[in-house]
Amino acid sequence: MSFQEDNTGKIKRTTSKQAISLAMEGHWQQAVQVNQAIIEKFPNDVDAYNRLGKAYLEMGEYAQAKATYQKALKLDQYNSIAKKNIQRLDLMGDTAAAPNSNTEKAEPNLFIEEIGKAGVVNLYQIAPGERLVKMMAGDKVFLKPQDASLAVENIREEYLGLVPSKFALRLIKLMEGGNKYTCAVVASNEAAISVIIRETYQDPSQIDQVSFPGRKLEEIQPYSSDRVFHVEGEEDGLSEAVGFTEDAVEATEEIAEENDEEKEWEQEA
Repeated sequence: MSFQEDNTGKIKRTTSKQAISLAMEGHWQQAVQVNQAIIEKFPNDVDAYNRLGKAYLEMGEYAQAKATYQKALKLDQYNSIAKKNIQRLDLMGDTAAAPNSNTEKAEPNLFIEEIGKAGVVNLYQIAPGERLVKMMAGDKVFLKPQDASLAVENIREEYLGLVPSKFALRLIKLMEGGNKYTCAVVASNEAAISVIIRETYQDPSQIDQVSFPGRKLEEIQPYSSDRVFHVEGEEDGLSEAVGFTEDAVEATEEIAEENDEEKEWEQEA
């Protein structure tokens, strides 16, 4: 390998990491510029196109996002990230005509799992697909107690679904006791949605109470920043997060089955 080839590879890796860092920090306009610069030098870089598409998506520039993902798919017809985001934009239909500025991203540290204090749950009695498809991984959502139920709403106070009762009843009691929680989308499509709930404050009166008791490490999906806020296909092996992860997508495929189990659990309770 020549010095020039080695230097070119180093430049590509450095600028790619810069693009990922900008996405993690939510600097989407700068992410657009960096990824465009990468594409100018490396026109066949599928990952750069996917990152650029994600940046456009976050900025509400849906037509450009779709066109960019289509370019990625043209370079790699089997690219799952491009396919899924094109499908998402198609499902959004007319709602993709206007920028969705009413969203707020969760801090990356929310996705660092701490046993007993955080857990990923699959919502049931979910909202219509046209509402769910607008939600992106990392979008901040809010817990709303409703009698014996714990609903999840987006920033526009639109209903998204219910937290399973086996978690909701305990969390409601802890919230009434003074505990505070934050919540964000892990994965969402037109048929399912999963969220991570994290304890951010424990009231002194709840000092001996655990928010998510009796869950072994292997039972909790460790949705850390390395799995939710990175981009699939990079040479360092990180998977896409500045949007959607393969792990998160796969998690939603089991939600329908878990919803059925939740209904059975409620009937037995």
